Amino acid sequence: MIVRKLRLERGWSQETLAQVSGISVRTIQRLERGGNASLESLSALAAVFEVDITTLSTETSMYKQTDISEQERDALEYVRDIKGFYSHLIMYLIFAPAMVVASFFYPAENHWYIWPIVGWGMGVAAHGLSVFEVFSLFGADWERRQVEKRLRRI
Repeated sequence: MIVRKLRLERGWSQETLAQVSGISVRTIQRLERGGNASLESLSALAAVFEVDITTLSTETSMYKQTDISEQERDALEYVRDIKGFYSHLIMYLIFAPAMVVASFFYPAENHWYIWPIVGWGMGVAAHGLSVFEVFSLFGADWERRQVEKRLRRI
């Protein structure tokens, strides 16, 4: 939905929009992720944003919206990629030490936890290098070549 875009244009937080519209913050979060809205929620948001209900109800996904530019779409995708990387990194930083601690409670002759930590760490590093475009085996040039290759076959 365009709820997020309209909210950000006004400089409002989700909490502010919830107070102004009388809709819960959780409902606003769901709608911004592309969830379905009830007629009551659409009416309240349309009144707050001073737009027609059909404007709010025509699109259900940020990627399918026609009212956002290609640049905005790319920025949204980039931010989601960064979010995915940070989620991956946080999980690694939680579970790697947990494996080391677990090895003290369940001792073994070898240090079994080293291999998953090293392998997972390499995966996190590769993910970061790819997201921040430091190094990418499958970058935009690779994608372009693959599309051209596929189109020549068809």
